[in-house]
Amino acid sequence: MSEKKIPYKIYIDENEMPNAWYNLRADMKVKPAPLMNPGTHKPMTAAELEGVFCSELVQQELDNTTRYIEIPQEIRDFYKMYRPSPLVRAYNLEKKLGTPAKIYYKFEGNNTSGSHKLNSAIAQAYYAKKQGLKGVTTETGAGQWGTALSMACAYLDLDCKVYMVKVSYEQKPFRREVMRTYGASVTPSPSMTTQVGRQILAENPNTTGSLGCAISEAVEAAVTNEGYRYVLGSVLNQVVLHQSVIGLESKIALDKYGEKPDIIIGCAGGGSNLGGLISPFMGEKLRGEADYEVIAVEPASCPSFTRGKFVYDFCDTGMICPLAKMYTLGSGFIPSADHAGGLRYHGMSPVLSQLYHDGYMKAVSVKQTDVFAAAEEFAKVEGILPAPESSHAIKVAIDEAIKCKETGEAKTILFGLSGTGYFDLVAYQNFNDGVMTNYVPSDEEIAQSLAKAPKID
Repeated sequence: MSEKKIPYKIYIDENEMPNAWYNLRADMKVKPAPLMNPGTHKPMTAAELEGVFCSELVQQELDNTTRYIEIPQEIRDFYKMYRPSPLVRAYNLEKKLGTPAKIYYKFEGNNTSGSHKLNSAIAQAYYAKKQGLKGVTTETGAGQWGTALSMACAYLDLDCKVYMVKVSYEQKPFRREVMRTYGASVTPSPSMTTQVGRQILAENPNTTGSLGCAISEAVEAAVTNEGYRYVLGSVLNQVVLHQSVIGLESKIALDKYGEKPDIIIGCAGGGSNLGGLISPFMGEKLRGEADYEVIAVEPASCPSFTRGKFVYDFCDTGMICPLAKMYTLGSGFIPSADHAGGLRYHGMSPVLSQLYHDGYMKAVSVKQTDVFAAAEEFAKVEGILPAPESSHAIKVAIDEAIKCKETGEAKTILFGLSGTGYFDLVAYQNFNDGVMTNYVPSDEEIAQSLAKAPKID
């Protein structure tokens, strides 16, 4: 039997947990465009990428054909501490809204990192350890990824250097301290510790930072310290691959319930949570086996899908990383200092960008105050304080459920509750005090940023 005919159910262990990641790219008719060398404008080779990333992760990054990739036993053993994660029907929210819709959410916040990020953190740390490295470097926005990676590195006895976006470093001190508790060094970015950080600060001394800035610093730290490699919590193909456990578990549970979602919703910053949630469902859609409405939800302050362009761009502000073809606002775009720190990235996963470009999913942007209103409505009836990032999905799930109420359609809605908001109480305080504002970049700001994108056919 050829691999393409093997049903996903073969890849489930006795705990109803996936024992293989699903590689969505294998079923994509149009593959994501290759990463480009910023100097030669030619596709990056494995040898070039291995100077920055772990060798085995490079192979996963470049693999567009293998549908299932086995999860090593050591990683599965780690997953068992918190997986399978709950798939919950939001009965109380349905009742509050008076909707005929069924609302399910996949809750990824039931681990100390408080989010889905641990799914890829342990995988990337495992491959770094297997390669015999001393440690890894990374960036983090709101801190979920940095927290997850610090946990994984502590578990495997690896050094962990985290560059945390400055505004989040200041807004979220408790998440910073969790990272330090697990042994990571945490530096606010941009910083004076790297050449690219000093350059960014020289040009904009008052910058609040961005994920693009922090990525530049983390990559520089990796390539200038022997025995280190850079790891990334979103955007890359390998990360979407690791996060496919979210969607696989969701599908396993829904199949057991005899349910099929009509609408699948996820927040979108770099794309790891959304990509992981939709993977097996999108695979069915690509193969013509089923149809789903997939909605990416992004902040109006950083609208890469809805207002960006599908072009090659730098993944970082310092312009030292490979070029990726993605929906982007320009690598120099610095989002406003809103509270959804994990969504403040100028670009989007090449996998999701290609799917969006080809019409397999749609995207909407929402304002910050509307997001927090939805978050509090959810918290009051479902008993979980959601992360600001996750609350973008909550907002649109509520909107879709209300549409069902107006039309009388009993649709089934699945959304990703990617993390908890217990370290985001400053944001909730600002919302409750009525001082939270909405910022939407002008067309001129976005155009100026995009004008600096490299010109590649």
